[in-house]
Amino acid sequence: MSRGTSFVPEAPTQELRALLRTRKQLVREQASHVQRLQKTLEDANLKVGSVLTQIMGVSGRAILQALIDGERDPDKLLTLVQRDVKAPPEKLRAALQGRVTVRHRFLLRLHLRQIDALDAAIAEIDAEVDRDLDPFRQAVRLLRTILGVSDLTAQVIVPEIGTDMSRFPTAGHLISWAGLCPRNDESAGKRRSTRLRQGAPWPKTTLVQCAWAASRKKLSYLQAQFQRLRHRADPRRQSAPSPPPSSPPPTTGAEGAARAADPRKRPAINGSRSRRCTVRRLLTHAGVTIAHDRRGSRGRRFYLSSGSHADFARSDTSRPDAPIGA
Repeated sequence: MSRGTSFVPEAPTQELRALLRTRKQLVREQASHVQRLQKTLEDANLKVGSVLTQIMGVSGRAILQALIDGERDPDKLLTLVQRDVKAPPEKLRAALQGRVTVRHRFLLRLHLRQIDALDAAIAEIDAEVDRDLDPFRQAVRLLRTILGVSDLTAQVIVPEIGTDMSRFPTAGHLISWAGLCPRNDESAGKRRSTRLRQGAPWPKTTLVQCAWAASRKKLSYLQAQFQRLRHRADPRRQSAPSPPPSSPPPTTGAEGAARAADPRKRPAINGSRSRRCTVRRLLTHAGVTIAHDRRGSRGRRFYLSSGSHADFARSDTSRPDAPIGA
């Protein structure tokens, strides 16, 4: 398969891929409704998200249903929280004290209904996928042996890349097609950009999630590799601690004289100051003394009081103090 072409699988693979892509869109839509539901709770001054890990869990659903039914007493809402919740009762009671209006209850009921409808649709798709998965069960079973790949993730990967790997000569071709390798943007020996290209959007997001899951597996090779590369390759890395400030190099004494004599130990000077110092050193080495300088139409000009300047600039033989670069 040449670069830039699309992967067109067989009919059974296309059908399974269409189902799983639809499922992914429904999951995204469901997550957006959960976010809107949490925003409604925040607007009612109910900080449920700060004390419960999952708003749509058992405790969260019970509290939401009680709020929709008109319950406002924090003590009664507190009795609906399960015992496995780690937050203390005082913090839970404070988070359940709000001002729920009729409009809030209407929005909570609306979003909760949409979430339940999407749950039912996702369950139907899962049942349909399970019926169509028979030709691909062996491939799914093999993918599950990879660290970070779950059963659902393996079901998503198989229809996206297919089971015939002859269309990808090497693993590098598959990675490049998915858009997970850095671009080769190099000119004159300088690497200008290593950003990832767009690639195939559907398998790319799934593979990135698998990589993050594998990096969190304790005492594994992939986690050790991630920790080794994260400080230079991870875009969300934390900045490394800066080294302690070192004392300035000595400028006097025997060590200072040795540092001044060795060009490799001299402090680096940037900008125009470095260029001016270089010119002065060249002139001094040639036995030329700088008398004075002034700002001219072409920048700074150095005038010579004695010595030869034929090697540095065009000079007027009738004028002993001709400017350099004139």
